[in-house]
Amino acid sequence: MGWFDRQVDAPSPPKSLSMDLLWAPPGGLAIELDQEGNVLRLAGALVAHLAVMKPNRLRDCLCLHTAWEMVDDLAASGAHVLDLDFQGRGGRVLHTRGWIRSVEPGWLLCLQDISDVMAQAQAGALRSQSLSEAGRLAERIRDCVPGTLQSTTAESLQRLAQLWQMPTVALAVSDGQGWRVYAYYQKHGAPALWADAEALGNGLGRLGDAPLQCLPASASGLAALHGCDSAWLVPYRNGGGVRAWLIAAPYEASLEQPGLNIEDWRQAFALLAGPLLVRLDEQHQQHQLGRLQALQGLLGVGWWEYHIGASTIDLAVALAEAWALPAGQSLPLAHWLEAVHPADRDELRIRLLALEAGGAGFVLSLRLNRPGDTVWQRVQALVLEQGRARRIVGFALDISDIKREEERATTAHARLRNLVASAPAVIYVQDYAGGALELAFCSDSLAPLLGWSLADLRGAQLAEKVHPEDLDTFFFRSRELLREGSTSCRYRLRDRRGDYHWLLDEAKLLRDELGLPREAVGLWLDVTEATLAAERVRESEERYRILVEDSPAMICRYTPDLCLTFANRPLADYLEREPHELIGACLGDWLSEDQRQVFNQRLIGLTPEAPLSTAEICLQLPGRQHAWWIWADRGVFDEHGRLCEVQAVGRDNTEVRQAQQQLFQGAKMATLGEMATGMAHEMNQPLHVMRMAVANVLKRLAGGDVPAQYLEDKLIRIEAQVQRAARIVDHMRVFGRRSEIEQQVFDPLQAMEGALSLLSEGLVGKGLELRAELPTSTAQVQGHADQLEQVLINLMVNARDAMLSKWEHEPTFKPWLCLRATVEEGWVRLWVEDNGGGIEPRIMQRIFEPFFTTKPVGKGTGLGLSVSYGIVQQMGGNLSVENAEQGARFCVALPCVERTAEESLPVG
Repeated sequence: MGWFDRQVDAPSPPKSLSMDLLWAPPGGLAIELDQEGNVLRLAGALVAHLAVMKPNRLRDCLCLHTAWEMVDDLAASGAHVLDLDFQGRGGRVLHTRGWIRSVEPGWLLCLQDISDVMAQAQAGALRSQSLSEAGRLAERIRDCVPGTLQSTTAESLQRLAQLWQMPTVALAVSDGQGWRVYAYYQKHGAPALWADAEALGNGLGRLGDAPLQCLPASASGLAALHGCDSAWLVPYRNGGGVRAWLIAAPYEASLEQPGLNIEDWRQAFALLAGPLLVRLDEQHQQHQLGRLQALQGLLGVGWWEYHIGASTIDLAVALAEAWALPAGQSLPLAHWLEAVHPADRDELRIRLLALEAGGAGFVLSLRLNRPGDTVWQRVQALVLEQGRARRIVGFALDISDIKREEERATTAHARLRNLVASAPAVIYVQDYAGGALELAFCSDSLAPLLGWSLADLRGAQLAEKVHPEDLDTFFFRSRELLREGSTSCRYRLRDRRGDYHWLLDEAKLLRDELGLPREAVGLWLDVTEATLAAERVRESEERYRILVEDSPAMICRYTPDLCLTFANRPLADYLEREPHELIGACLGDWLSEDQRQVFNQRLIGLTPEAPLSTAEICLQLPGRQHAWWIWADRGVFDEHGRLCEVQAVGRDNTEVRQAQQQLFQGAKMATLGEMATGMAHEMNQPLHVMRMAVANVLKRLAGGDVPAQYLEDKLIRIEAQVQRAARIVDHMRVFGRRSEIEQQVFDPLQAMEGALSLLSEGLVGKGLELRAELPTSTAQVQGHADQLEQVLINLMVNARDAMLSKWEHEPTFKPWLCLRATVEEGWVRLWVEDNGGGIEPRIMQRIFEPFFTTKPVGKGTGLGLSVSYGIVQQMGGNLSVENAEQGARFCVALPCVERTAEESLPVG
């Protein structure tokens, strides 16, 4: 109830009422109360809609959230407007507003139904809350760190789903080839309809920008809805069309949120999708820019622009670094020219001035002014636009490798000319006549190589046999030969069978005494195999690169100090880095100190004779507590047998490891459940002793004088029993919790003592003779003490059940169970033996299989021995069984480890 401060003009009821004349507003409710607030009568149209039609007090028919508070003197309260919510039929809430007046002999409460007004107010509040919440979530998306954009979007989607009561909702965006789920939320218990980055095809694209409506799943064309009856789709349109969809299924918006209209849904989703798409566009642009910069850095290429009039140059960052010039600022033309070799500096300056004066573009190869190795750059310039908007732009490319190849080719050609007589090449002579070169001679190797004769290649016939793509090279060769006096080029020439051969054409122009051309001497060397081999090598390298990068395995190379020299994309994704960021990073940064020591010890064990090593390693990855990888190393050694590099392949084994730990923990909980009865008996013993001691003390106190020594002895006894019970509870608590992540070095005697502390009293109480032969100490082993204790408890409980089953059929049978330990030849062996008759040979080979059990239905899971076998194997040991003289004998064999000064050493 809420009291309004202002007074209202309400109809004045009669000063006294009778049952026949009870006053009530039209379509409303009138309630007559006595002086103490008890309900005397109800009248009006709303009475039929009340859940409680004959209440004793007004509180009986009000909703719980409606408070009823009045001042003591109701006569002094006056006429105040108040709002009351009544319990209606069918769980409906009746919202009313009215006043209270004094009448004879008590009070009259007059109320009018305002449910429609409240519904409109609630719809407006929901609309305002939706838009406000969507705006707040949009701010989170705008301000979140780039790496958390998807998780922040998923959290925002979850908040909206909870606000709009949507069990399953997804946000889909277009990736250029179709629609894909970017983020989704699934309420607990709701059907799983989507997965991260799931492709939805082009079904949404066919919907276009259709009006917002509740579409059947079949009409939407989305197979991901998995047979839902309906899907609620909200589009977001930006620029050229729909760029995002909000999909809820199964969902009926008109039923779940009747207060929201189509425009409300559009506005709320637009507030969320708009900032998200802006952030995604920014990420795409950053990725594109990063690729461009990386490509420029790899190729040594970059753009430049010459500002006419200002005589300044702007350079790309990659180009400025290649030219050893300051990046990010305009440079004077003179400063840029100083970076060019003096032999090429004037040509570049003159060509730029010619462009500034209105000339055409140019292509120029020049050297940089660098001490040591010569760096060649190919500089190209062109003119954009005209008039006052005229601009001079260009790019530069590092062609040092090409120039070095040309120099090496020139040297090789010189050697080749000395061996031309004996080389398997076609030697030819071209006469110079009338300003052209005419083929006049070919060596006899022409026919075996190409199948042509000299007559077949005279005149224009030689050019007709050149590959069409190489005609420019062939014609340029003749011009270069006449201009420079020599030439060297490669082109393809067709043989008589129609196949093309790659020929290396080497020629030199001979001149007469006056310096006039006389003839050209050259040779054709078949380099088809070398050219094709080089192409195959290039294709092979490309395939290898694709294979490594697209492999689902993690592949890397690193030095003996764990410094990475190569990492493929899957490894970079796991470590949440870019591949180039991992170069030079230390792999040990993701390992604990102890893990790193074990990792280094394993690398020390690699030799040229045994270069392979496989282990399971534990890493601390970003955003995860621990990750387990199956890691295979292969050492690379130099000629002296020293380890110079390691190449490794890994796969993620975290889910398997976690499932294994959950299986171990489940088996441990099952063991605790089986021991619950025995633990109750174990706890009753100290409680019984304490009860008897207290009873004796009370009896002595009632009799009069009690010696102090007597009281002290009883209290000491009670304290001892309390400590006994506390030890039992503490050990069960320690045994029941999860094992540590990493293994530790411990004494197996701890596990034996723990198993006996939990089971000894229960075994003896059932009439079994327990024979424990525990040494004072044993060698240390590596693993989890609580898991080894779990293995021993499983073996002892199985032995107990077998002997009790035999005892039921043989009353004279005297069961016993023996637990002992031995250490020999670097192995610790723990023996669990009984006289229960042993195991049938036909099932001996199956007892360690999962879910195999010989116990009755409901008394065994079949996992105890299977889990125990896995625990022992994970510790590097072996669990075996044999039939002894009187029963079964299980042996847990574990390898010893060296004792260390530390109590524990985590290992992988």
